[in-house]
Amino acid sequence: MTLSGRQGIVPRLAGAGVLSLVLALSGHGFAQARSGLSAPPLPAMGPSLRKAVAFATAEQPGTIIIRKNEKALYLVTGQGQALRYRISVGRDGFGWTGVVKVGAKTEWPQWRPPRDMRARQPELPELVPSGPYNPLGARALYLLRDGHDTLYRIHGTNDPSGVGFDGTSGCFRLTNTDVIDLFKRVPVGTKVVVQ
Repeated sequence: MTLSGRQGIVPRLAGAGVLSLVLALSGHGFAQARSGLSAPPLPAMGPSLRKAVAFATAEQPGTIIIRKNEKALYLVTGQGQALRYRISVGRDGFGWTGVVKVGAKTEWPQWRPPRDMRARQPELPELVPSGPYNPLGARALYLLRDGHDTLYRIHGTNDPSGVGFDGTSGCFRLTNTDVIDLFKRVPVGTKVVVQ
């Protein structure tokens, strides 16, 4: 099997692992986990994949620039400088570009799979409550266009091996360690350029 073939399998396996955890913890399983009865171990926060880099852009400091082909999110920190975070991006058919803003930020967010996603995967629950077992990970930044929710997020993951691939449904996934760092650095209203 080629390296590119292996890279295609890893995100699917990572997604299957997250989906299994979601299904196991939805309903009765989640209630047991929250009550402390046979709770699974807390998810790994994952390594920091953040690095200070030289970065030429006309965008102002504080702007987020996502370069999907690089699987990188850049937070512009100064003239010619940025923090680069490794991310996962939308798989084939789920990529998008444009300029949006961070409309809200949430710690340990709840997750409501969008209607289209539930149509593709009817086994998904309507809601995964807030907490450490949520597939959005430790933090989520909600992306808005013209004041309307895009349904896309910049969020963490409880499966750090699921970062660095084309494997999402259009969201941008970081390790929990990195999304916590980014969450602290950017306010609501931050400009996000998706290229």
